[in-house]
Amino acid sequence: MKAGKFILPIIILIGATLFFSIFIVKEVNQAIVLQFGDPKRIILKPGLNFKIPFIQNVVFLDKRVLNLDTPPEEVIASDQKRLIVDAFARFQIIDPLKFYISVGNERVARSRLATIINSRIRNVLGQQKLQTLLSEDRSKQMALIQQGVNNEAENFGIKIVDVRIKRADLPQANSDAIFRRMQTEREREAKEFRAKGAEMAVTITSTADKEVTVILAEAEKKSEIMKGEGDGQKNKIFADAFGQDPEFFGFYRAMQAYQKALIGGETSMILSPDSEFFKFFGNKQK
Repeated sequence: MKAGKFILPIIILIGATLFFSIFIVKEVNQAIVLQFGDPKRIILKPGLNFKIPFIQNVVFLDKRVLNLDTPPEEVIASDQKRLIVDAFARFQIIDPLKFYISVGNERVARSRLATIINSRIRNVLGQQKLQTLLSEDRSKQMALIQQGVNNEAENFGIKIVDVRIKRADLPQANSDAIFRRMQTEREREAKEFRAKGAEMAVTITSTADKEVTVILAEAEKKSEIMKGEGDGQKNKIFADAFGQDPEFFGFYRAMQAYQKALIGGETSMILSPDSEFFKFFGNKQK
């Protein structure tokens, strides 16, 4: 019975020792074994590993490519134009021991890198004109920024994989001024278009009115010509008819005169009974 009382605590002690002695390094991690804060081993490969319990502890570091969003930074270009630059970077811990000694953990590393990146952005972009920063040459400037940041990040055991600009905006005051200037320019262009449109409308209307006048004049001319030709034909027919039967022609012309003179029933005429006008009203037998 007495031996059994000692076996259980011994088993628990051995189990606890094994539990605190074993640790697993995952595929995405690398580890540093510390003894009272001093680095003793660097483990880069994944798998099962051992440490001295209660004396040594393990710090795990990510070995994947990590993203870093830097706070927006105001940059003054060489032509004194201001620009708000929002950048991001991708980095990787390639020397865990140097990383641990220099910055200690990822949170501090991110803060230090953000400061370095923004400083480098101000330094490189501040030497360029605003037009250059908004053109295709910006990729060359980003390469210079990445190179400069990498030179400083090597001191932390970090490699900068990439540095990019997400956004590059003008400050709000400048944006408002540019918007107002663009609005004024668009309004000016709109007025010019309206004025040109009105001028074209007047020109088209004048041309159309002129063409209408010419067409009407030509039509009236042709009408007069056709009317004259018709009157000529009419007179010729009358002349031919008069030559064939003068008496009937005289009777026909008298009927036309009666029709025009006596139309409406309100015409009053005072004529002699033996007037030539009434010769067809008389009795020819007398």
